[in-house]
Amino acid sequence: MWITPEEVLLANALWVSERANPFFILQRRKGHGKGGGITGLLVGTMDVVLDSSARVAPYRILHQTGDSQIFCSIACGSSRKEITEHWEWLETNLLQTLSIFDNNEDITTFVKGKISGIIAEENKSKAALEDEDSGKFREAELKMRKLFGMPGEEKLVNYYSCSYWKGRVPRQGWVYLSVNHLCFYSLLLGKEVTLVVQWTEVTRLEKNATLLFPESVRVSTRHTEHYFSMFLNVNDTFKLMEQLATIAMRQLLDNEGFAADHSLPKACKTLKNVSALKRDLDARAKNERYRALFRLTQDERLDGHTDCTLWTPFAKMHIVGQLFVSNNYICFCSREEDLCQLIIPLREVSIVEKADSSSVLPCPVSISTKNKMTFLFANLKDRDFLVQRISDFLQRTPESGHSGSPSPSTTPTGAAGEPSQRRHYSPSLPTATQSLLRIYQKDAPEEHGPKATKEKMKEESWNIHFLEFGRGVCMYRTSKTRELVLNGIPESLRGELWLLFSGAQNEMDTHPGYYAERVEQAMGRCTLATEEIERDLHRSMPEHHAFQNEMGIAALRRVLTAYACRNPGIGYCQAMNIVTSVLLLYCTEEEAFWLLVALCERMLPDYYNTRVVGALVDQGVFEELTRACLPFLYEHMQELGVISTISLSWFLTLFLSVMPFDSAVLLVDCFFYEGIKVIFQVALAVLHANMDTLLDCNDEGEAMTILGRYLDNVVNKQTVSPPIPHLHALLTSGDEPPPQIDIFQLIKSSCEKFGSLRADVIEQMRFHQRLKVIQSLEDTAKRSVVSSYVKEAVV
Repeated sequence: MWITPEEVLLANALWVSERANPFFILQRRKGHGKGGGITGLLVGTMDVVLDSSARVAPYRILHQTGDSQIFCSIACGSSRKEITEHWEWLETNLLQTLSIFDNNEDITTFVKGKISGIIAEENKSKAALEDEDSGKFREAELKMRKLFGMPGEEKLVNYYSCSYWKGRVPRQGWVYLSVNHLCFYSLLLGKEVTLVVQWTEVTRLEKNATLLFPESVRVSTRHTEHYFSMFLNVNDTFKLMEQLATIAMRQLLDNEGFAADHSLPKACKTLKNVSALKRDLDARAKNERYRALFRLTQDERLDGHTDCTLWTPFAKMHIVGQLFVSNNYICFCSREEDLCQLIIPLREVSIVEKADSSSVLPCPVSISTKNKMTFLFANLKDRDFLVQRISDFLQRTPESGHSGSPSPSTTPTGAAGEPSQRRHYSPSLPTATQSLLRIYQKDAPEEHGPKATKEKMKEESWNIHFLEFGRGVCMYRTSKTRELVLNGIPESLRGELWLLFSGAQNEMDTHPGYYAERVEQAMGRCTLATEEIERDLHRSMPEHHAFQNEMGIAALRRVLTAYACRNPGIGYCQAMNIVTSVLLLYCTEEEAFWLLVALCERMLPDYYNTRVVGALVDQGVFEELTRACLPFLYEHMQELGVISTISLSWFLTLFLSVMPFDSAVLLVDCFFYEGIKVIFQVALAVLHANMDTLLDCNDEGEAMTILGRYLDNVVNKQTVSPPIPHLHALLTSGDEPPPQIDIFQLIKSSCEKFGSLRADVIEQMRFHQRLKVIQSLEDTAKRSVVSSYVKEAVV
């Protein structure tokens, strides 16, 4: 353990030096370990005879500078493993730093200050565990307000011992992380250093390690960069910084939404125990990861999780993973990626009971659903508590779904209370019970060619999968499921599986009638959103016969206006019409509405707001991925300025506006199952396939022509639907027809070459890009305000 630095006059008496460097010595006490002779035997005997309180730890670390004969003990350990961990920390975090000091006195002062800071932080953590109301946080909060002149409502989240690099010399002190600010204070050798940075000013936040800055955190603002290092636990500190910076960006992006989000800590919130803010942020981060992993709604709160095994009848084996329990769901995720995932809504659960325990199946719990599926979990550490907790949630779960507003079955009334004579949406509409594709293919002659045979084989494969893995929201999702999705979902099952994989099915089931209410509420209103929707209705897949008549146009109008009514913050954005048109081809109106909710609010966050922030963020992520995966092409494309031009349309419409429909819809299949990473993979594969020709381009127009021509000729040779004319500009030239690219080969190639992309890495990259994008938009907005003010002043 680290100990308060104390001088040691006889460094070598009774001790053997085992490791040394210019600043530190690791020693073992004679009589412990091998060797030692008579002296070691005497010392060992003395240590055994002495009272336990007087015994000396067998290992220690001393600090020494230059030729000085004065040593300071800074750490001791009862085992070699413990002392080695301390030694490695010193070598990693302090050795390079100490070499830049000019004199030995400064080195010793810095080392003593650093070790004292570590001890203080360890004591703070222990005190927090033993007694959260010990007053330590309150004391630190008052000190923060006094040092930095903070208002009384500013709440401290946590504080850490670290070093701040001012020039080439580190300043040992404390960093204070509050809801709105990052602050640092140091007072060593009479030199005071004070720093205050608002989270809303941060443009970049990175954790890196260099020779000069070991295990450091870089905080960048518009005008400068700040480096902090030598944290006791840099990962925990950095995670908290990320959370606070994200909250600040959220406030800049949508101040009204920020104020309405009760899950976010507010500066004015009064807490008896300030450390609860840190716990709230940690819980919020866990909730976000949980919801993203299982595609759950924003109001879902994780209650807890535990290690367990799941019996899989299809594989006849137990799979190791984690069980998650929240207010409306029981979920499971295997430790090995893609092996098995399970989502069980509590509304579907009929029985939860403890099964008989055995040596083969210790502490099992059986969960049965209303559709006669049974799931067996075992190796649960606290089975009784888990069963009781699930039972408590089950008692609060309504028998049927609920809506946040009055039942939609109620007849809408007019101003005088009379029933309305005209409803804009009713179950009798064809699009209320069928998809547009099914309506328009109802009278078409049945296909009997090889393509139709291939489609029937796909349907049969899925039916076999349903028999083996279950069907509906409780289906086992495995690597076999992913394989079937990559091979293309049959048209007859596309709507059902999109709803399932996106999580929209759960939200629709728990909000019966919600869509009909929003339609009635929205129709007849005249807003900016409805005007924009009317302008774009006839531009939405006009090449498809389903949107060449009033039925398709009216269905599209109802879905878009209902969503604009639900989410006025987004309202309507161009590209939503294209995506929604495709959803209506395979889904009923209500299903298309909930898929649009899943897209806009969970799967493509902030994509369709007025500033398309989410798409700009992913554009930045795509540039970063291109630089990492295709470095030579990236440099050339940056010179031409092509990446930012092409990627926005690719992401906003999921390739639907730049690729033939029958091909692009297969990417939508993959997107609903795997999320945004499949869009990045395919985008990288498109650049890789055209690398040689792109490297020969001399201007942006030429590069755009090459990519446009390539995407125009990505074909789906297995489609059974009549070909739909692709209205994207055909950029081909000359007499020689361009080569066709099979969409299945493109998807396969993207998985083989770029399948190592992970969702958590993409989220981390999104965080970095979001800081840059939002600050850039803020700067643009401020310049616009100043420009407008100057013009008014001149006038």
